[in-house]
Amino acid sequence: MDVAETTSPDALASVRALFGSRVFLGALGWTMFVGGWWLAANAQLAPERLFPGPDRVFVSLYELLTEKNFAADIWASVKRILTSFSIAVLLAMPFGLLIGAYRPVDRLLAPLAGAFRYLPAPAFIPLLLMWLGTGEEQKIALLVIGVVFFLIIMIADVTRQVPRVYTETARTLGLRPVQILGSVIFRASLAGYVDVFRQLLAVSWTYLVIAEIVAATDGIGAMMMRAKRFVHVDDIMAGILVIGLLGLLFDALFKALHRGAFRYLQPNQ
Repeated sequence: MDVAETTSPDALASVRALFGSRVFLGALGWTMFVGGWWLAANAQLAPERLFPGPDRVFVSLYELLTEKNFAADIWASVKRILTSFSIAVLLAMPFGLLIGAYRPVDRLLAPLAGAFRYLPAPAFIPLLLMWLGTGEEQKIALLVIGVVFFLIIMIADVTRQVPRVYTETARTLGLRPVQILGSVIFRASLAGYVDVFRQLLAVSWTYLVIAEIVAATDGIGAMMMRAKRFVHVDDIMAGILVIGLLGLLFDALFKALHRGAFRYLQPNQ
């Protein structure tokens, strides 16, 4: 008798669900990545000192955490990201909201924000060093510049998507413009704003190492620069791995926030 004939439909459905699940496929993707990395390292395409395998990098990460106070560097970087991104959101939110809600403001400010977002943040480093020195303010400012103009444009795009019938109904009910802006447009756009924050926080992480290589004494980027002096490639790769994992963690937190706060937008609700 054929095996397929003796297998119940429920069992087949369970197997398909398992192999098609997000957890399984995600784990499979990571396994393939680490396996490919291990194979490439063991193929000795480059000297082991310059291209260590995952086993050596994981050992290096353990040593960094237990012997070299790497946890303090991680926390310093996380604080910089959270501080700079909060400042960027506070700066971008009013401009993006007004640009998206009012056409005259759009015509006045959108071209400026659109032009500035094409300027690479590292190009501002010489100016920031002259204006702010080599302290924490310079690093925070660079991280803010890296995302604030993108935030303005993307917040404005989300705001424009509010159905016109919402604002027209609010006017019919006698709401003032300020009330329409805050109680109707802002609230209708809030779910989209959270998604924008999630996407742009990833961009902020990409500027972290650039911000921390200039006269920094702590942070993941500073650790990687110290490792570069002694050609500790395993430490550098451990730092890259940690940045990626932190990015995934914050991305997951924003997704959980979005699901919890806006359940009505979930397709299965």
